[in-house]
Amino acid sequence: MPRIDAHHHLWDLDRREQPWMDGPWADPIRRTFTFQDLEPHLAAHGVDATVVVQSSSSHEETLELLAIAEASDRVAGVVGWADLTDPGLPDVLAALRAAPGGDRLVGLRHQVQDEPDQRWLDRPDVRRGLTWLADAGLVYDLLVTPRELPAAIDAVRDLPEVRFVLDHAAKPPVASGARDPWARQLTELAALPNVVCKLSGLVTEADWDGWRPEQVLPYARHVLDAFGPDRVLFGSDWPVCTLAATYDQVVDLAGRATLRLTEAERAAVFGGTAVRAYGLSQ
Repeated sequence: MPRIDAHHHLWDLDRREQPWMDGPWADPIRRTFTFQDLEPHLAAHGVDATVVVQSSSSHEETLELLAIAEASDRVAGVVGWADLTDPGLPDVLAALRAAPGGDRLVGLRHQVQDEPDQRWLDRPDVRRGLTWLADAGLVYDLLVTPRELPAAIDAVRDLPEVRFVLDHAAKPPVASGARDPWARQLTELAALPNVVCKLSGLVTEADWDGWRPEQVLPYARHVLDAFGPDRVLFGSDWPVCTLAATYDQVVDLAGRATLRLTEAERAAVFGGTAVRAYGLSQ
């Protein structure tokens, strides 16, 4: 079973700004990050392949990520961006598939967490786009916080034909130590068979300068308990994770969270689930 990092980003600030970098907090990552920057970390941890995920609402960025995938066998999948509400979405998806690297397109994502409407996923034009995505055989990555999690639960329940991947476990409030309603809602979401969950992004929900593994691990273990290891996939969230932790620390934390699992279950979390969820070539 290949070892896969199922969530990382790449961006070139000479090509475009990243609007979500909206304050001094982002200064440590306010530079260009290339796949060549990531490769030493992958090599150090025996990672065979990755899934690169969009970081801006940009058709051009998606084409660039596909081109990166075309040039590297290590990038097994691309989660890009396209406007779900676009009446011409099927044609947009077909064009992306026809572009260089288009065979690596495995899904789409949108920054739902940034939408003013916390029920954005209820919109008829969004739901229509999600069904078109399913028709194209692609996955939808859910980027939500606890605020949008109820709408995400409804979307996953109402659209059983759509395959969903929950990013960053819906960003639980690790820094505060609170569990509910996040834990209860995550369990409710996990009861639906058409969604899996990334074990990713938890360190940046903790206190960046003072987090300890003991503060983060209960959230990671709840993800594993709720979804089961065959529906959980590891992602580093590099380079965003470096705001709070090194790549090594993120991998170590995931390793500690999965210590109780069997070898086969760990293989699922660190590769097998990503292969199944995204339909990656092994």
